[in-house]
Amino acid sequence: MTTRSEPARRAPAWWPAARSWLPLAARLILGGVWLWAGGAKATDLAASVRAVRAYQLLPDGLATVVGAGLPWLEIVLGLLLITGVAVRFGSIFSAALLVVFLIGIVSAAARGLRIDCGCFGSGGELDPDQSTAYTLEILRDSALLLVALALARWPRGRLAVDNWISGSWEDRT
Repeated sequence: MTTRSEPARRAPAWWPAARSWLPLAARLILGGVWLWAGGAKATDLAASVRAVRAYQLLPDGLATVVGAGLPWLEIVLGLLLITGVAVRFGSIFSAALLVVFLIGIVSAAARGLRIDCGCFGSGGELDPDQSTAYTLEILRDSALLLVALALARWPRGRLAVDNWISGSWEDRT
């Protein structure tokens, strides 16, 4: 029995360049979102704590610690990703944090809570005349989760400090 081997597939000519630039784009998107979210919360920690409490998932004391610490964690994650330091760690940690956020949003929706997610500042209970944005929040966080997972799988890209540390000369530019 003879088998016919298929010819080797060749990547398009543009693929090697795109492959090195896509992780940079993913890092900038994800890192930018973390910096924006953390920065918005860091300027009003009381609102951040109020947003965490609104989910009614944590005891009051723990909600206070999480609400006060979360902005700084997001800022650190954003800086790590944008500079390209510990990219795989930052993207895995981002993915885990996004899963926690998704669980919180889905839980709030399932329990009929009417809250603003507090993702980019403010947060807390909504007025009766305000509508929730759960669907958009779930879609946004799901898309960011996919970016984080892709970056965890393919962390090597352009303009990352990790490249200098690992000695990869081709990705330093």
